[in-house]
Amino acid sequence: MKRLTFTTLVAAALALGAVPAAAQTAPAKKITLTGGSVGGAWSAIGNAIGETIRRESPGAAFGYEPGREAANIQLVSTGKVELGIAHAQLVKRAQAGEEPFKAPVTNLRAIALIDPKAAVQILVREDAGIDSFESVLAAKKPVRVALNQRGTLMAVTGEEVFKAYGITAKDIEAWGGRIHNVDYNAGLEMMKNGQVDVIINMLAFPSGQINNATREMKVKMLGISPEATAKLGALLGTAPITVPAGTYAFQSAAVPTITGSVVLFASAEMKDEDAALIANGMIKHFDYLRQAHAMMAKLEPVNLTQTAPLALHPGAEAAYRKAGLLK
Repeated sequence: MKRLTFTTLVAAALALGAVPAAAQTAPAKKITLTGGSVGGAWSAIGNAIGETIRRESPGAAFGYEPGREAANIQLVSTGKVELGIAHAQLVKRAQAGEEPFKAPVTNLRAIALIDPKAAVQILVREDAGIDSFESVLAAKKPVRVALNQRGTLMAVTGEEVFKAYGITAKDIEAWGGRIHNVDYNAGLEMMKNGQVDVIINMLAFPSGQINNATREMKVKMLGISPEATAKLGALLGTAPITVPAGTYAFQSAAVPTITGSVVLFASAEMKDEDAALIANGMIKHFDYLRQAHAMMAKLEPVNLTQTAPLALHPGAEAAYRKAGLLK
């Protein structure tokens, strides 16, 4: 059965005289957003975005569903949900039909940027005897690694970081090591329990999750070399960034790494007026979004428009132009 758009349902209700004048511009159906695991940053910001939609459109019903990036992309692409959260770099891989996607997914457009500094942060247990990726390769060390769940840019990036230094997942296993694909909180818990030597994730800094976990264990942060950074940029679309010295209590020196960006996205088939309505909610209630989670605390409204390499939905773009955020 064909899914009805927000505006189609509103129009039908108007024809029947069922919608009060004050609610005539509000979507009359449930808007579902699929993001990350419950209790994570994407869950918090996803629900905050839902609140901006409700504030802008009192007639809208909003629902948040936990998900994984690759699945979020497929769900939005096929029209099963209206909104998703993912790294723009993973959407780029989807468009090209690259792993973990089996075929190109070309009908996605950005509504807003929600995190411009999803930085790769590589933590190593201090007692693991690991000073660099080069030392792991030279010693063929049986390293135990926690990466994020499969189907996420975080997991793809973690594997590609090792590959940039000439280390594959098969190498790690052949040396007696292991890669665990688990959510970040589970990976940090494994690290505290001595089950993991290295954990890699992409997240904003400073991270509350890292601060909390490292109160109970001694770690250090590894950087990424300029050569590896260049390889990863060409492959993934990431950019160089530095985690400043003192970002964490255990980190006295600046650490060079790479960053991606996290976007709210929709299907290209979403009506322009619906995309504009969602963007307007975020613009008008931006102060609320900044207070809702540290991910957006340092953003300005103009940053919402900076969704490259994913193109903006025309409706969202029109809303940003009307608000003076795009020329």
